[in-house]
Amino acid sequence: MNIDKRLQKQVAEHPYGLLFATISGAHLYGFPSPDSDFDLRGVHLLPLRDVIGMTESEETVEKSGIHDGLEIDLVTHDAKKFFWLMLKKNGYVLEQLFSPLIVFTTPEHDELKTIAADCITKHHAHHYFGFAETQWKLFLKEDPPHVKPLLYVYRVLLTGIHLMRTGTVEANLIRLNDDAKRSFIPDLIARKTGGPELGRLEAADLRFHEREYERLRSVLQTAFDESQLPEMPSAVTALNDLLVRVRLRGNA
Repeated sequence: MNIDKRLQKQVAEHPYGLLFATISGAHLYGFPSPDSDFDLRGVHLLPLRDVIGMTESEETVEKSGIHDGLEIDLVTHDAKKFFWLMLKKNGYVLEQLFSPLIVFTTPEHDELKTIAADCITKHHAHHYFGFAETQWKLFLKEDPPHVKPLLYVYRVLLTGIHLMRTGTVEANLIRLNDDAKRSFIPDLIARKTGGPELGRLEAADLRFHEREYERLRSVLQTAFDESQLPEMPSAVTALNDLLVRVRLRGNA
């Protein structure tokens, strides 16, 4: 996609130097609605004086609002915080890191993606189990049910299955469905992207999607059980070396 200059402006106005900024959320997942906001995510670098002094520093910078007519939700973490999140069972940060929708990048961004391969473990499956369950509960709360949380359910489960099988991060539901071949997914995407009036399901569809949800959870469980991914990350030293290098240099 062409990156809107208004997104680039928000990145340029960030108070700290950035290692990268990418687009996450519905645009990354492949089903943005006409009114979807832009979720900007990335990593900033606090100056050395801010991390060795007595005052608390901004580990996380958040900025939401309408800017030049575009609704933007920006969240960035300091490199140290983000690197620690990479070492946990956190699928969000991996999806942000590997997002192909790049607003700003540096050579360190590419280096970080290489290091991230040693952060991925089989236990990232737990992140996707948990996220899918949360979205499924949101889906069941509405009467009639909304398409949006259901799409998140399928996106999350298919991302987890793909990760367990391949060790690579894919967050786009359209591409995931190239392998999954679930014939109903294009229709759900069309409903969600077509506007609010199409974004609800008939109650009769609920039973079908309940069976599909349980089936995909079972597939993810099997993928987890059979995964050849490591039990623990092995990237601590590489992340530490990168952090020290960029921190001492003082900018990204």
